[in-house]
Amino acid sequence: MSTSRIPAVIFDLDGTLVDSEPNYYEAGRRLLAQYGVADFSWEHHSRFIGISTRETLEALREEYGITAPLDKLLAEQDRLYLERVRASTEVFPQMRTFVERLRAEGVRTAVASGSSRAAIDVALGVTGLDAYFTTTVSAEEVPRGKPEPDIFLEAARRLGAGPADCVVVEDAAPGVAAAHAAGMRCVAIPYVPGTASDPVYGTAGLLFPGGQGEFTSEVAYEWLLGAGHGPVGRAGNP
Repeated sequence: MSTSRIPAVIFDLDGTLVDSEPNYYEAGRRLLAQYGVADFSWEHHSRFIGISTRETLEALREEYGITAPLDKLLAEQDRLYLERVRASTEVFPQMRTFVERLRAEGVRTAVASGSSRAAIDVALGVTGLDAYFTTTVSAEEVPRGKPEPDIFLEAARRLGAGPADCVVVEDAAPGVAAAHAAGMRCVAIPYVPGTASDPVYGTAGLLFPGGQGEFTSEVAYEWLLGAGHGPVGRAGNP
């Protein structure tokens, strides 16, 4: 099949390809506990879903009055996180199917993540997704993280594609906003389905309001075949 009509696809990693948010929460909880923070909840963590690790720790450092240098916090967070990634990281099944299909059809793909370079490489390696992605971009490699468009524009540059010829796959509102700012269409799969009513998701070309439980490779691929030029839609509502 010719893929001339299919855009390049840029995937977010955490919460989109892999279910890593529980690992990030536990790493953050353990890190903050070392500095006397005993009440860091999942609800608090969920406010930072889609934000880069550096920007998250900058905010938490200020909020809790932690005086340790940011680079020290980043190094310890990465260490704690990588321990958990190596022990347990799951790919969302329909996402794996989607990635495999894109690869089989010769579609250009990339990963653009707010995680560190080390975290991206380990997560892709332990899940076997590294066999499908040769182009990856970390938030460490661009001036500004999501919701700014820098990381997606850099991924497009490395793929040799213009923004209008790219589709972003994202789970979090800051990432959807970043895709829109980059001039790219977006498939949105909210990690927290209850946030699907956030107006920013209305900028997505295809929205799965029920999150990963509703996402299907077939629906996403059929939308891509139309090059995403159709009206904004919700899954199940052509």
